[in-house]
Amino acid sequence: MQLDIQSARAYAYTGGKSFDPVLPTVVFIHGAQNDHTVWALQSRYLAHHGYSVLAVDLPGHGRSAGPALKSVEAMAAWLVELLAAAGVRRAILAGHSMGSLIALEAAHRAPEIVLGLAMIGSTYPMKVSDTLLETARDDEARAIDMVNIWSHSSIAHKPSCPGPGFSVMGGARRLMQRMSARNPAQLFHTDFAACNAYANGEAAAAAISCPVLFVFGSKDVMTPPRSTKLLTGLLSRGRIVTVDAGHQMMAEAPDAVLDALAGFASAALSQNKETP
Repeated sequence: MQLDIQSARAYAYTGGKSFDPVLPTVVFIHGAQNDHTVWALQSRYLAHHGYSVLAVDLPGHGRSAGPALKSVEAMAAWLVELLAAAGVRRAILAGHSMGSLIALEAAHRAPEIVLGLAMIGSTYPMKVSDTLLETARDDEARAIDMVNIWSHSSIAHKPSCPGPGFSVMGGARRLMQRMSARNPAQLFHTDFAACNAYANGEAAAAAISCPVLFVFGSKDVMTPPRSTKLLTGLLSRGRIVTVDAGHQMMAEAPDAVLDALAGFASAALSQNKETP
């Protein structure tokens, strides 16, 4: 699905089904140096089980035109505009890593349409080390390799994760390399700097009244569970699900992430119907 947002082409994958704004919509927001394809299983399943799906490519990523936006606030404003342009009436926002901060900020800005907020591989503040910021700026290829190693719990996943013959680490590395080739304007550094600078998380979280889901990876060293206490404390009504995976849990534990999201979406819809 293509839309014109802020005078530039924006792309959102609809899970292999025609988008129907009358249905409750699950909106997937990817993390740094990624695109909509990281949600392949989760987006396609939900699109075929009663939901409309928008797995977005953020500006400058994947099929959406650039330049990349330089702050979480700007990306959240872009997302809210995209939802309005698509005619979305009710939405559950699911964001991974940087995308979780965008989802949080967007839920704060558009509470009237957000039925639920799923934060996957998230933490706040999402500080990035000076070394990684400098490497992303000066040697993006090396930064890609560093992050790819840190984002996975193993270099040799079992054959069924997520399918025989599929290299989880190789696929993630190639995706980040493709993003770099499509947008050579220091995309990784732009994304990391946005995460590092985001400072509105406490105010945004304090305003959230919808149901919240946290999905954490037990082996995540990028946003380790021990670093999430401030975020989970701010959103104390949130339900926590821990999966056996590293930071790239949608690939390492795709079924577990899907189960958590599908159950959360169903519960959020039910709660909304019960609310007078």
